[in-house]
Amino acid sequence: MDEISQLLRMARLEATLDKRCLLAGSTEMDVASGGPRDIPFHVLLEGECDLEVGGTLHHMTAGDVVVIPSGGRHRIITAGAGSAGSIAERPGATFSLTTSAAGGQPVIDLFCGHYTIGAGAGAILFGSLPTPTQVSLFRSEDSRAELTRLSESMRAEADRDGPGSAAIMSAFCTVLIAMVLRTSTASSAHGRIWTAVADSSMSATIQEVLARPGDRWTIERLSTRTSMSRATFIRRFHAATGMTFGQFLTRARLMTAADLLAGSDLAVAAVAAAVGYRSESAFSRAFRSETGRTPARFRRAHQESLLPGWRRSGQPRPAQGS
Repeated sequence: MDEISQLLRMARLEATLDKRCLLAGSTEMDVASGGPRDIPFHVLLEGECDLEVGGTLHHMTAGDVVVIPSGGRHRIITAGAGSAGSIAERPGATFSLTTSAAGGQPVIDLFCGHYTIGAGAGAILFGSLPTPTQVSLFRSEDSRAELTRLSESMRAEADRDGPGSAAIMSAFCTVLIAMVLRTSTASSAHGRIWTAVADSSMSATIQEVLARPGDRWTIERLSTRTSMSRATFIRRFHAATGMTFGQFLTRARLMTAADLLAGSDLAVAAVAAAVGYRSESAFSRAFRSETGRTPARFRRAHQESLLPGWRRSGQPRPAQGS
């Protein structure tokens, strides 16, 4: 399995399309905060608009995908003369259709949704991305063609909005995040996407570590493998990813550890050893620092989340047919 697919699998990601926005000029749309593990995203298929996050405006053009790992309230603003108008929403079978309350010809075609991620690897992965993460999929001919085909399919399914549409749109939105994570043209103003760096040597290093996080990776070993001096490797890795190699290695190991804790019966000590920690206590400290829970509590919470609601609440099992 390639590294992007592996990361998304470990993240236990679920994609949901919330609304399609056909907004006219001079319109503002506020987007409320979601749940603690909800990551909002927007994909602009046509037109231009501004996205306001934390008081800062980010301009979007057709082909832009924006993911907001920090969550929180934000706002979509379309240009136009006069004071900004409000929106009107019409619920559909799968998602809402949002238009400008005052009417008018749409100037943007924007799909808005959210990714729900796992509390372990998912939180670590998205926590390592810049906020917002903004990628233009029209910057290369290959990605332009891919997004054009995808947007046509999304629009066609949005117009249909019937049985199966929720699952189909979820799959389309999962395709979008995969395209974002493998695109090395993230806006430099917002940071770097370490999952798809332009430096081929650093990209190969990332792939190797993700494939075998439990190996004894050192800068000396990697600089030798890449035929660089230690200082050159350190500089190029930071320039490519925006983080130190030590930070990346810790995240790679803890994402794998969270996946093992959630998906296997390995003891905590065995998980620690599998991802390269010689000490279970050192592993537990690092895991708690990154996720807010000890490995044992993380595993217990994950197992409880899989139980039916009546078992989580301690209530008697409902009678059949009730």
